[in-house]
Amino acid sequence: MDGERDQRAFRRRVFYIPGYDPFHPRRYRELYRKEGAEQARLSGYELRLLPRAGGPAHGWVAETVIEGQTGQGAFEVMVWSDIVKGSMSAGIAATYGQLLRTAWAYIGSGALSRLMRLRKGPVIAALYPVLALLLQLAVAVGVGLGVWRLAMIIPGGAGHLVGILGGAAAAWGVLHLCRRHDNRLMAWYLMHDYAFTARLHGADPPELTARMAEFTARLRQALAEDWDEVLVVGHSSGAHIGVSVLADLLRAGLPERRPALGFLTLGQVVPMVSFLPRADRLRADLAWLSTRPELTWIDVTAPGDGCAFALCDPVAVSGVAPQGKCWPLVVSAAFTRTLKPETWARLKRRYFRLHFQYLCAFDALPGQAWDYDYCRITAGPSTRARHFAGRPPSASRIERAVNRHTGVAHAAAET
Repeated sequence: MDGERDQRAFRRRVFYIPGYDPFHPRRYRELYRKEGAEQARLSGYELRLLPRAGGPAHGWVAETVIEGQTGQGAFEVMVWSDIVKGSMSAGIAATYGQLLRTAWAYIGSGALSRLMRLRKGPVIAALYPVLALLLQLAVAVGVGLGVWRLAMIIPGGAGHLVGILGGAAAAWGVLHLCRRHDNRLMAWYLMHDYAFTARLHGADPPELTARMAEFTARLRQALAEDWDEVLVVGHSSGAHIGVSVLADLLRAGLPERRPALGFLTLGQVVPMVSFLPRADRLRADLAWLSTRPELTWIDVTAPGDGCAFALCDPVAVSGVAPQGKCWPLVVSAAFTRTLKPETWARLKRRYFRLHFQYLCAFDALPGQAWDYDYCRITAGPSTRARHFAGRPPSASRIERAVNRHTGVAHAAAET
């Protein structure tokens, strides 16, 4: 069997869990196609995308030839964009209500002050939509007052009524325009993102819990199939979803004969959830997963990514690191070293683009030894355990326990 396997491509099943993203999954296929071609050109290996015959609608196959060995990655996007879209459907008044509730969830629980002790970048990113929406509200009120004052020149008592109605309509119109043209500022989008997390103070919404159970079932099915490795990739908010999905999978038990199991978290924002008071399940899942020998968990972030908790060990900083903890291996993508100076200069102010750099090509180290290459990891001819064997964790990682809320779900903790 081993001899036969050596003669064929290394076959990997990849499950990609996006962050809080309302866009169609084809976005990730096109990103992989474009950036994969560029990374292959830079690094001197072959990569091509193939159609996924008989697979899920939101999937593709990437085939590589690296140093004479062939690897394949069969990708599937774990879709929850419909849940995201539903959570973004709140109107103007409801969104400002979310703003107040979300601010109180983080400030009142003490989570915000604790998060500031880790990394200021993602906390500033969380405060940005609050400040932007308040500024937009102030502008809208100013416009409304201006309309009201103009209407007051109308003789008789009609001016007051016209002013009130016209001013309210003008203010509402300003906010409507801000919301409609949010594709550049992203303030309304981010407000919905943080509100979704804070809605239940860190507990998973029922609709997401049900979807995560479906993800777990898909992984269990893949582990019963003929793959060399099953790899779960969680980006941004998808990282903490992946933690709970894999924890549920492992608690239920794995088949004796199975592929290698890998977990890759990219640009994680786990503390934004785990620091909230009702995130008991996530904290229990973090503690459980960090001790499991059945998988290899690599966590990749970069200090240049202002939206992620860069180099923060998500288990340790959440205050739930148990005895026997062996995961995750915290690795820095080090954008200032892995991107050319001119590339870094072009991207360093594009904060949302940098948050996706983990899925893109790195141009500073082609042909040199560098252990983070998204395409090589997801479609190359080796497991995560072999790829990162002997790799020390980042020396500048943060492991101090900062979280005030360290309770865990009892059923999970006792498993």
